[in-house]
Amino acid sequence: MKQTTNSILMIRPVAFRMNEQTAVNNYYQKVLDGLSPETVNTKAQQEFDTFVNKLRKVGVNVIVIEDTIEPNTPDSIFPNNWISFHENGDVVLYPMFAENRRAERREDILDILEDEGFEINQIMDYTSAEEDGIFLEGTGSLLLDRENGKAYCALSPRADEELMIEFCEDFEFTPVLFEAFQTVNLPDGKAGGERKLMYHTNVMMCLGDTFAVICADCIDDKKERKMVLDSLRGDDKEVILITEEQVNNFAGNMLEVKGKNDKRFLVMSESAFKSLTKKQITQLEAHVEIIHSTLNTIEACGGGSARCMMAEIFLPKN
Repeated sequence: MKQTTNSILMIRPVAFRMNEQTAVNNYYQKVLDGLSPETVNTKAQQEFDTFVNKLRKVGVNVIVIEDTIEPNTPDSIFPNNWISFHENGDVVLYPMFAENRRAERREDILDILEDEGFEINQIMDYTSAEEDGIFLEGTGSLLLDRENGKAYCALSPRADEELMIEFCEDFEFTPVLFEAFQTVNLPDGKAGGERKLMYHTNVMMCLGDTFAVICADCIDDKKERKMVLDSLRGDDKEVILITEEQVNNFAGNMLEVKGKNDKRFLVMSESAFKSLTKKQITQLEAHVEIIHSTLNTIEACGGGSARCMMAEIFLPKN
């Protein structure tokens, strides 16, 4: 199975803003003082368009779908949480923690993809778990090592262990489960707050074809940390360690994609790139070429970054 794809689905925002329903356990979100909602959305659209242009320039097939004003979906820019597309033609729909994010699921998107020549065989729908307060937020929660048949998952209120194992049984992945924490500062902004579970795995970890970027310091349990690192190294991936400070700049939220002639690129935000050391950049550039784009507004209000904005399409083509 391929680990990387040339085709990406992205949703262009029309009413992007900070989502109060996700802020309860996404500690990266901020209110941008003094900016009207219209200004925030305009800035997000500009960042989005520049980002898409950079991807298309190197030959990534980006399918952009415009969001709709109704229903109100402030986080629609992050489609990888509610849908994933697989090489066997399966499409998976995931249960979402925030009620207003559930409205992001749109059937017409599947029609558009079929019009683009992609083949959809069956839809695996796990969304009924929402009724029981059980969530698994797509490739935000699940980091899929497709080649080696493993699924890495940092358990959290948005990533349920039993449902994750059910997914792994359905798709023949071996689950690699752990808990990842971040230090959340005290309300007055002073450091030294408490350790809280990270909301998504893909904030602290990225899986490339031949490498993995991970903040091992987020895995507080030493046995779990060793288990995850051993699993990655056992698959001959070069492990590139990042710090919690770099995670705060979204350095874990990267995605490897293929451009023209199957050339491999690692996509990240400008803030993620700026937080990396020269040594880390050299390590990464031994594997891939880096593309970075400014996503400051999207990162601040949305609490997500480059990887969250891209839903990889592995579906077969007609």
